[in-house]
Amino acid sequence: MTMESLPKVLEVDEKSPESKDLLPSQTASSLCISSRSESVWTTTPKSNWEIYRKPIITMSVGSAILLFGVAITCLAYILELENKIFAILKMIGPAFLSLGLMMLVCGLVWVPIIKKKQKQRQKSSFFQSLKFFVMNCC
Repeated sequence: MTMESLPKVLEVDEKSPESKDLLPSQTASSLCISSRSESVWTTTPKSNWEIYRKPIITMSVGSAILLFGVAITCLAYILELENKIFAILKMIGPAFLSLGLMMLVCGLVWVPIIKKKQKQRQKSSFFQSLKFFVMNCC
């Protein structure tokens, strides 16, 4: 089916108002929704699972991939396999091993970063409440 066989109604000029309606608008409300920052006004305390969920999942997946890489590498050297299969396992095993180790370390480093961020938020909220108190008293 070529462009000539399509009716003229289906063709859309890029400069036409109809094509502009199809583009997503960047209004203030859509920018606020896509913002990653947390609201200052929300004071609901988060549970430890909500705070440390992502690093725990990253460490768990990294550990699983690391163990899978160790198992594949060990099987490649313990079992007597064909040269072709041995070469494939010899390449894949260390790749999974290094990927798993990288994810595990990323998760382990992420935890102290989150702890430091939580302490900064507590200090910030304390100073904001102190500022609010001083401004309203005087």
